[in-house]
Amino acid sequence: MYTVLMALKSRSFLWMLLIINILGTIYGYIWYANQLEQTPWYFMPFVPDSPTASLFFVFVLIAFLLGRNWPLLEALAAITLFKYGIWAVFMNLFGGYVSGSLTFVNYMLIFSHFGMAVQGLLYAPFYKIKRWHLMVASIWVIHNEMIDYLFDMMPTYHVLNRYYTEIGYFTFWLSVLSITIVYLLTQRQSSTPNLNQ
Repeated sequence: MYTVLMALKSRSFLWMLLIINILGTIYGYIWYANQLEQTPWYFMPFVPDSPTASLFFVFVLIAFLLGRNWPLLEALAAITLFKYGIWAVFMNLFGGYVSGSLTFVNYMLIFSHFGMAVQGLLYAPFYKIKRWHLMVASIWVIHNEMIDYLFDMMPTYHVLNRYYTEIGYFTFWLSVLSITIVYLLTQRQSSTPNLNQ
């Protein structure tokens, strides 16, 4: 475990993750371009879920490289990376099942989003998240969900349109699971390691 923690806080590894997440964030916003063109401006912050999650993590990594912690961004990143990472993995697998095939793009999205989900939790030992940070991040996530499913702003997976209600129900409980996991990983009473030690 100590070896893993040492590898995670290596500056070269942090820089590698930062570059990967910047590129992934840019690609993600480009992927959402068509949907954003049809989105009212006041909903725009809540539509590109995955790239916004990785953008939160970009700032977390920058803070780490500066020898700092930005706990609210850590809470937002950890919860949203896990939630939208797992959500996209499930939707691509389910979409492949419904359509009868998985394309190269599906596999690429499954792999990259699984990586998203994992990376946010891997850095949990270094986060300085307090309960109020989790509360704010939880409000953001649940509000985002309401925008998606009450105002029809969810990501478009045309093959899964007929499962809209079931996907909304699954997504709500995935939010609860994501918040719970991050709470359990970051709110333990024992002291946590410092990224700069």
